[in-house]
Amino acid sequence: MGFFDRLSRLVRANANAVVGAMEDPAKILDQSVADLQSDLIKLRQAVATAIASQKRIQNQAEQAEAQANTWYERAELSLKKGEEDLAREALGRRKTCQDTATALNTQLQSQAGQVEQLKQSLVKLESKIAEAKTKKDMLKARAQAAQAQEQLQSAVGNLGTNSSMAAFERMEEKVQSLEARSQAAAELAGADLESQFAGWCQNQGTNRRAFGRYRGFDLHELQNGQYEGSGFTGTGLGATQ
Repeated sequence: MGFFDRLSRLVRANANAVVGAMEDPAKILDQSVADLQSDLIKLRQAVATAIASQKRIQNQAEQAEAQANTWYERAELSLKKGEEDLAREALGRRKTCQDTATALNTQLQSQAGQVEQLKQSLVKLESKIAEAKTKKDMLKARAQAAQAQEQLQSAVGNLGTNSSMAAFERMEEKVQSLEARSQAAAELAGADLESQFAGWCQNQGTNRRAFGRYRGFDLHELQNGQYEGSGFTGTGLGATQ
């Protein structure tokens, strides 16, 4: 395929796409029905013209037949008067009129067939127009409903629901991260406190086993000296073994 063929096809495709995007279903349907109505008017005119032509041919055929009869009567009259040459002339004119009438009758039959076909086409077109009008109203209603639905979906899409949900998800992750950091800080603080007590007990000469028993008492019990058997003596937190 040549370059110009490809370019021509591309231009036609883009033009069709632009035209398709610009088409309004309601307007196109109205215009289509209007075009059918215009065709109907033209077809009716064609039928009327064909019928008029049929009538004219029929009249001409009847006139030719009438003239043929007239010339036959003249030939008979001429024979009665002994005018054989005049009778032959009259019979010749009769033959011409008969040939004309025969040709006109043949044309009349052909014209009658054409008129019948045009009438049938007219009936079919009228039926199509009636059907098109019914479909037009239905399709226009469907098109309006589809456009309304499209506008609704567009409006819903512009509400920013997805971005809002994404914001919620980000905040949820952030809160979870803060909670994890807080928990980690609490665990680190607890470990430091344990290390301080362990160092303090070591500085006071307390072994780890006694310190383990010491941790089972609350502050009130310790202050009242209720830690007998724990390995510590004294009445306060500053007491030594």
